[in-house]
Amino acid sequence: MTFRMTAPGLRLTTALAGVLALSAAPALAQETTTQTTTVQSDAPRTESEVSQTPAAPAPAPVARVQSPNGVLSLEASLTGEGRPLYRLMRQGTPVLTDSRLGFLLADAPKLERNFTIAAQATSSHDDTWEQPWGERQFVRNRYNELRVTFAETKAPGGRQFDVVFRLYDDGLGFRYEFTENQGEMRIADELTEFNLASDGEAWWIPAGEWNRYEYLYQKTPISSVGRAHTPITVKLDSGLHIAFHEAALVDYSGMWLRRTETTGFRAQLAPGANGAPAVVRTGPFTTPWRTLQIADNAPGLYMSDLILNLNEPNALGDVDWVEPFKYVGIWWGMHLGTWSWASGPIHGATTENVQRYIDFAAKHDIRGVLVEGWNVGWDGDWFGSGADMDFDQPYPDFDMEYLTNYAQERGVRLVGHHETGGNAAHYERQLEDAMAYYQANGVDAVKTGYVADAGQAQVLTSDGTVAWGWHDGQEMVRHHLRVVEVAARHEIAVNPHEPVKDTGLRRTYPNWVSREGARGLEYAAWGQPPNPPEHEANLVFTRMLSGPFDFTPGIFRMNTNPGSGVQTTLAKQLADYVVIYSPIQMLADLVEHYEANPEPFQFIKDVPTDWADTRVLSGEIGDYVVMARKDRDSDDWYIGAVSDEFGRVLPASLSFLDEGRRYTAQIYRDGPTADWQANPYDIVIEERTVTAGDTLDLQLAPGGGQAIRFVPQGRARR
Repeated sequence: MTFRMTAPGLRLTTALAGVLALSAAPALAQETTTQTTTVQSDAPRTESEVSQTPAAPAPAPVARVQSPNGVLSLEASLTGEGRPLYRLMRQGTPVLTDSRLGFLLADAPKLERNFTIAAQATSSHDDTWEQPWGERQFVRNRYNELRVTFAETKAPGGRQFDVVFRLYDDGLGFRYEFTENQGEMRIADELTEFNLASDGEAWWIPAGEWNRYEYLYQKTPISSVGRAHTPITVKLDSGLHIAFHEAALVDYSGMWLRRTETTGFRAQLAPGANGAPAVVRTGPFTTPWRTLQIADNAPGLYMSDLILNLNEPNALGDVDWVEPFKYVGIWWGMHLGTWSWASGPIHGATTENVQRYIDFAAKHDIRGVLVEGWNVGWDGDWFGSGADMDFDQPYPDFDMEYLTNYAQERGVRLVGHHETGGNAAHYERQLEDAMAYYQANGVDAVKTGYVADAGQAQVLTSDGTVAWGWHDGQEMVRHHLRVVEVAARHEIAVNPHEPVKDTGLRRTYPNWVSREGARGLEYAAWGQPPNPPEHEANLVFTRMLSGPFDFTPGIFRMNTNPGSGVQTTLAKQLADYVVIYSPIQMLADLVEHYEANPEPFQFIKDVPTDWADTRVLSGEIGDYVVMARKDRDSDDWYIGAVSDEFGRVLPASLSFLDEGRRYTAQIYRDGPTADWQANPYDIVIEERTVTAGDTLDLQLAPGGGQAIRFVPQGRARR
């Protein structure tokens, strides 16, 4: 793209030829068209020509684009002071009113006013790509793009940036691009706005607080939201659903949203380390995409692939070594207090204990065994310190070589664990050796941990010094990607806890298989307010819009501690394996609880972790979800349904099944007396024959759920 800069007093000489109205291209094909508009000064005119031309101000330039089917339309323009802004409409109704763009710099005048539109260009794109693993095998990426170049017209002058808008029928992504090297930029904050056209309800968690992302979701009016992490989901008074987030967060600080006036939000970047600017970059560079997923209802939000599509394609090449799986672990006993991470009389990660878990996994065809607390360093104050962690030195009572060989002989793999205590700097110094040690011992997946209060991560700065930073600050964003890249060189998959939020980078780095970044089921083990019955129905339409979540479901003994406990029924614990997506799924309970309940445990053994297709059949944020998913390796379908504290009867059409085929529905449902408080263990397991023409009435108890496996008849049950 080329453009020409001129003096103030410019006019648009070529109008943008309307908005694009493009038909869908065939799948797996790509078609691109481009139109460029250049701003230029008038040609010299004679005195008589000037006298005959009435003096009138030139109209302010406006750049426009529509989504492929015309559902969404966007305009980018300027205020009278030359402030860049944009607005968004859906089917003719405003979604975002005038919302400003720009940057606040730490050592230079802000990029906010005295701009002109120097160039604009539109293009279209339509292709389909395949996920190596995921919620669905094939993803269509269809959008219309508008690129607008904003150029400064007054002092200091010479500065410019592009804003690239990608408009899908189900949402918007836009980012800033600095296409030329303008030297080092020290960004104090963004001035990006999202001004909603109306009020409504919002589901959100606070940002900039001590506990990172691990909060219960609040439901408030949009006009009462404080400072929030993304994704934040809103339901406008009209019923329209919108989720705000970001995609492709690379070498930049994470974006929080701060409510400004009534229903307006402004981006706020996570602070830099030790009081440094939020972002320091040298051009050319791009920011992450700022995203809005937009749908008529809550299920439509989850069905959107916008976040993934805004990321770059797979950068790792052949990733056959990344394998979805289920795992048990030396883990839950620590949370219950019956085992310890530290060495001593109740140390959990002993050779004997791990061997027992390997035997269980082998017997039930469970691929992985997670082991926490195996390495030297847990005996000190590891929470928020991590300075004593040694990532290739086992405790004396843990025989790494023997156990990895013992596991592999039985078709099982150990799942590694690296807890850093939030000391990313200390971990990075050992990172290469730590991953090489795991690879040498046949460990091909690692769970990392960053247990430290927010703002208390210890990070390496660009000059190699150690500083205090935020879990979603620029330094930690760099760190997490560095871990993933080093792990990939050793063919190891990564699952971080206390992580930076998911922004779809699993498309580019498919070994970034899952992460935490929300309240997992471990909160049921502690003597503090546990996750309430509505938690999963909140997560699906908030946190899970960003990507896979290592929720650690599958607890069969609900009453874990006085004042705490699992606030679900047993059937809901099974349903979570369908509803809460992760390509690696933990069987979080103690193995003896599964052995004591073989009938419900059968569903966990059967349910896969990799899907060919996903359908959200129904759902309301915080109330209920009914999810259907198809196994990638067979013709089996699964349904998971969960409810909040209220019992419900939810109809589920089976039209997703193959026409003309009969299926055996293996049903795991709440029993007649089931209730998360009074009787969480009442479960009914039954079978019936169904077809695509049937509708099932799913009866869910208070805090309950239902899990169903659909097996085509004529095929042996595995």
